[in-house]
Amino acid sequence: MELVRGLHNLSQRHQGCVLTVGNYDGVHLGHQRMIGVLKQRAAELRSTATVLVFEPSSKEFIDPEGAPPRLTRWREKFLALAAQGVDRLVTLRFDETMRAMTPQSFVDLIIDGLGTRHIVVGNDFRYGCNAGGTIDSLRAAGEARGFGVEQIAPFVFDGVRVSSTAVRERLGRGDFAGAQRLLGRPYRMLGRVVHGRELGRALGFPTANLRLMRRRPPVKGIMAVRVFGIAPEALIAVASLGTRPTVDGTDMLLEVHVFDFAGDLYGREIEVEFVAKLRDEVKFDSLDALTVQMKADAAQARDLLSKVSCD
Repeated sequence: MELVRGLHNLSQRHQGCVLTVGNYDGVHLGHQRMIGVLKQRAAELRSTATVLVFEPSSKEFIDPEGAPPRLTRWREKFLALAAQGVDRLVTLRFDETMRAMTPQSFVDLIIDGLGTRHIVVGNDFRYGCNAGGTIDSLRAAGEARGFGVEQIAPFVFDGVRVSSTAVRERLGRGDFAGAQRLLGRPYRMLGRVVHGRELGRALGFPTANLRLMRRRPPVKGIMAVRVFGIAPEALIAVASLGTRPTVDGTDMLLEVHVFDFAGDLYGREIEVEFVAKLRDEVKFDSLDALTVQMKADAAQARDLLSKVSCD
């Protein structure tokens, strides 16, 4: 999949595409259905299946504290879209200029910048400043400027309207199986292992620490997980995702203790798959009390994961 970052990197060779525009957070089954239609229309028009996303999202830019938890950091989104067979991903920075863009200017962007021949959008698609552009105005622009407009109805699976919000709700309550059904795959986080305070090692639980690369994660707490990217097969582990209140931590961090592994993971990119939530994060009165609970969490996670592996 080709990546184009920024308007300044769009050139004449990028003209002529079938386009979809959206946040695509999670690349869930509803998104995948959209991409299926996108690819089909691109094949019919002998064009390029192109996805346009903004980074950060408009909600993250306008209201950072009120924006919903992010399911996928940008790199995870890139990999998920590539796995769906998208030809090109265009990523534009959302800033004050983009925020002030009128609906007409947005149409100019997709026509002059990308030469859009056909656009595939969702049921609730709005565009331009203050979401002033509607599907009706987009259809009118398409008729005037010669591009097709196709609106896709909400995707319902297993009696549920599939959306990023629905996935977040399930992850938030620890329903990883439910989230997997809507995503079409297990929920995972990808990250590079960084140096930490090495407190876990001192307590007998060395951890691989991953920066989340998102303001708010959709999951928190202590969880049983699988880890990919260390060995040919997935390794089982226990993970903590939170601020580490017992040691007065403030930043959100994903800490993963991989069972029966003693190698050096610093700088390695690994993927963590969430299997089950064990408990919420709490503040303990002492490190001794924390250590006792960590041993119990590890035992519970190991037992649970061994049973899942046998199913």
